[in-house]
Amino acid sequence: MFLVDAHLDLSMNAMEWNRNLRQSVPQIRASETGLTDKPDRGKGTVSLPALRAGYIGLVIGTLIGRVQLPGQTLPGWASPEQAWAQIQGQLAWYKAMEAAGEITIIQNQEQLQQHLTLWANDTIPNLHKAIGVMISLEGADALITPEHALVLRQQGLTAIGPAHYGPGRYANGTDASGHLTANGKALLQMMEQQGIALDITHLCDDALADALALFKGIIWASHHNCRALVPHNRQMSDAIIQELIARNSVIGMAFDAWMMVPGWQRGVSTPQQMQCSMASIIPHIDHICQLAGNSLHVGIGSDLDGAFGKEQSPYDIDTITDLQQLSTVLQQKGYTASDIENIFHKNWLRVFQQTLPQ
Repeated sequence: MFLVDAHLDLSMNAMEWNRNLRQSVPQIRASETGLTDKPDRGKGTVSLPALRAGYIGLVIGTLIGRVQLPGQTLPGWASPEQAWAQIQGQLAWYKAMEAAGEITIIQNQEQLQQHLTLWANDTIPNLHKAIGVMISLEGADALITPEHALVLRQQGLTAIGPAHYGPGRYANGTDASGHLTANGKALLQMMEQQGIALDITHLCDDALADALALFKGIIWASHHNCRALVPHNRQMSDAIIQELIARNSVIGMAFDAWMMVPGWQRGVSTPQQMQCSMASIIPHIDHICQLAGNSLHVGIGSDLDGAFGKEQSPYDIDTITDLQQLSTVLQQKGYTASDIENIFHKNWLRVFQQTLPQ
């Protein structure tokens, strides 16, 4: 079944992890033999061929460039200008992949429909199809000024998540607290005027309350699970889930193991030890569907290879191709074919069609 993944850090993996995503996952792993600079070396799960093999024909690909503010210990670039240069390099990688025929950057509804028609054509093997990519900025630190969002808009940007981890220049994120900055409020106003969607993922509770009150455009949560099941400020509270349901939005389920099962200790726990499999996401899906009374507000935003690999993924995921097996898991749990279609692609496509310009 056609699958939409609403959160993949493709350009980060290419530009910071130095992974050639045109290769297969085993080839990428082999190229990292002996490397120890990152904990997930040799354990990656994502490549462009793996996406095609998994019928994952449309994704949201991120740009990410965090700024290290004074007094912070979280890593980042030393200035907004450096972070801006970094995301421009990431954007250049997407453009190069498009020129090579590997991806198609989706910027409007006509391009989206053409792309969906391509992937619905069974006479063309998937291995010959480009992956559709909608571009999102994860964390707004790299915007030197709010007006720089307009430059990214012209370059193909569809959505912005104002925060990432810790305090930010526009909004405070995971493990931080505090309200939107003045620039953050100005950015949201500009996004609404320009039709740029708001990804509320990573916003701390204070900033999230501000954003929901201020922003009246299209919102989504690209990669979030449920706080009621795995308590942490990174997770989404029932009140926010209900707010997104009321706004006809979608929440992408993240397959980062610590967000799926309670009690995970990063760097200590293993997927096998914690019995974290793909089925561990079902309680999160169930929780949202029960709050909504339907299956119209859940999608996939896997975040696979989001600075972690097999060591922090469900044990039955070897590569991202295996996400296709989620349909069997859902069916075994009583989800109908219509429900599974909603979760796999229809819900995200509904929101994307509302977001993208003609």
